[in-house]
Amino acid sequence: MPKAMQYTKGSIVYFENDNDDRVFILQKGRVVITTTDVETKLQTTEQVKQGEFFGVKSAIGHFPREETVMTLEDSVCISMTSQEFELLFCNNKPLIMKMLRVFSNQLRQIHKKTEQVLNKSDTINQVSGLFSVAKAFYDDGKWQSCEDVCKTYLKFYPTAQHVSQIKDMLLKSNAYVKRGISSRDKFEDDASATSDNSIKLFELPAFKRFEKHYENGQVIITEFERGETFYLIQSGSVQLTKCVNESNKNLDILKPGEFFGEMAILDNSPRSATCVARGHVECLEFNKANFEMLITGNPQLALILLKLFCKRIYDQKRRLRILVIADPQARLADVFCMFDEMNPRPQTADRRRKFPVTESDVVHWSGLPARTVKEELHHFTMSRKIEIFDNYILVNNIADMQRIVDSRTNVKK
Repeated sequence: MPKAMQYTKGSIVYFENDNDDRVFILQKGRVVITTTDVETKLQTTEQVKQGEFFGVKSAIGHFPREETVMTLEDSVCISMTSQEFELLFCNNKPLIMKMLRVFSNQLRQIHKKTEQVLNKSDTINQVSGLFSVAKAFYDDGKWQSCEDVCKTYLKFYPTAQHVSQIKDMLLKSNAYVKRGISSRDKFEDDASATSDNSIKLFELPAFKRFEKHYENGQVIITEFERGETFYLIQSGSVQLTKCVNESNKNLDILKPGEFFGEMAILDNSPRSATCVARGHVECLEFNKANFEMLITGNPQLALILLKLFCKRIYDQKRRLRILVIADPQARLADVFCMFDEMNPRPQTADRRRKFPVTESDVVHWSGLPARTVKEELHHFTMSRKIEIFDNYILVNNIADMQRIVDSRTNVKK
């Protein structure tokens, strides 16, 4: 059961990087949250108001704490486990909607920071942005994806400046698609992308009318377009990409039971990423009109969404940490450290790691030019730190990668 916790002035409720599944409500006193900016490394503070929650994101997402919390005067906080929080507040629609909007805004801010780090320029406008997405798919030989984005461009901006180039790319891409060639690269279907228990709720006949089907390479939503729908994946997988300097960068691969497109529903902003079907994809499509009704009638859905935002925020901050590393070798080493965190070791003592990624994947995650990545991976290979194969990369000692990151970024343990 939730319990009241007494804290004297100057007490630490929890430290950054602590593993803790408790959610708190400030009942009395003053509490300050201190966070470290991923890019600048500067600390920022924010006071919690009485009656407000804190610690929700890391608790229900089951991630290390992102902040340190300290009392500014004698205080009383209500403490509860993440399971108790879910039971007590899953039917509180105003609270859940407020948290969803807060988390949606936090995720969008991380996306903006990521774009600024990679672009080193001002934010691109919607028309030029949509053109860049189409051109990136065209240059990569993603014909089906390029065709879909070109059609979206012509639908929203039929008289814009890039129309002639868009029509040309559309004509050439369509010629490949008609021949059954959706992409220059062969796609291998992901057999692991099957339904799980988290979406049993949506297998009822009432949800049949929301079903949508997509084939490999089809664009479900496009970065920069206006958002009016969001999706729940029932089967297959969906690739999230962000266009930076006319090149698509991988953000994530979503599996069954996960949502996408919900950010535009919550904050009425243009799409922040492009979502592409990987193989055959089945999903449910919902719009703004039925979103809140869906949340109200299905508290389990609200909690799934809340947990999804927690995971997305944590993952995107982790990737931003890679992008702000100036040293190319340290950045690549941190990419392997991230792969290690995403795929926990079956045996703690085993420092040799096998990651099902290619050199192209490392280019995407690092945000570095392909030539730079190739050179640095060659150095790693020559020093026997890694071995590169067609479909995977072997890291001989993952601890070596962490040491490179720490030594070249002046991390203090």
